[in-house]
Amino acid sequence: MSKTTTLALALAGSLFAGAATAAPKGEVLVLLSSENQLALADGKHYPTGYYLNEFGVPADHLLKAGYRLVLVTPRGNAPSVDLRSIDPQYFGGDEAEMKRIQQLVAGLPGIDDTLALKEVLAGDLDRYAGLLIPGGHAPLIDLAKNPEVGQLLRHFHQAGKPTAAICHGPIALLSAQDDPQGYQAALARGARPAADNWLYEGYRMTIFSDPEERVFEGSLNGDRVLFYPAKAMAGAGGEMSYSKEWSPNVVVDRELITGQNPFSDHALAKALVEKLGATRSE
Repeated sequence: MSKTTTLALALAGSLFAGAATAAPKGEVLVLLSSENQLALADGKHYPTGYYLNEFGVPADHLLKAGYRLVLVTPRGNAPSVDLRSIDPQYFGGDEAEMKRIQQLVAGLPGIDDTLALKEVLAGDLDRYAGLLIPGGHAPLIDLAKNPEVGQLLRHFHQAGKPTAAICHGPIALLSAQDDPQGYQAALARGARPAADNWLYEGYRMTIFSDPEERVFEGSLNGDRVLFYPAKAMAGAGGEMSYSKEWSPNVVVDRELITGQNPFSDHALAKALVEKLGATRSE
């Protein structure tokens, strides 16, 4: 074999390996809220949505790892960004990085017209390698009490595929019980309800902590949130774990990956990519 032929074969092999590396490894479903007005205890509303970094940073990691993202909301509409999250503090003080992630999110297929949850549930759920639920306060509005969200969560739980949720995103897990609407209504009344047949009872997990929620609530000029997510998750039967407020914290238990606050974004993304890789190799 000539040196020219050998070189050509080596080059072809290199290109093939590169193409294989770049090929999508599968699809990850990203569940976002359809809503952007959080009801407060006094009847007022707070404008909210997803947190830019809690959505964009894991999305960036997943895309770089070779996964394709499929966006879904309960109503199939364009999700809203929480304007407070468009802030360099959530990107290590790097405004250029913030703008890069902003552009990445704006360019995602389906960002202006997501799939509706009914469409996804009617399709082939086995096609998805994992599930990501970004935070922001919006999940408190329509993801925490939605039986269809519970149906989606049960699929990933039963399949042993990764479910990752960050900051307020883990509140969506409460939908995986027999009466999520009744549970949330009781919380809003100030009661301490018991979850009925909750899928994640006994799981180790985290969510936006009480001290962190108090800081947020202090920015509402005297208004109050209907309930604290951390208490809601503990009351349902979650084994809660927290780090010092505003420091990264990710908890992994079986297929579930939860992050405490916005600053847990990179750690949660890395844990999700690692778990997806481990699931693919099984």
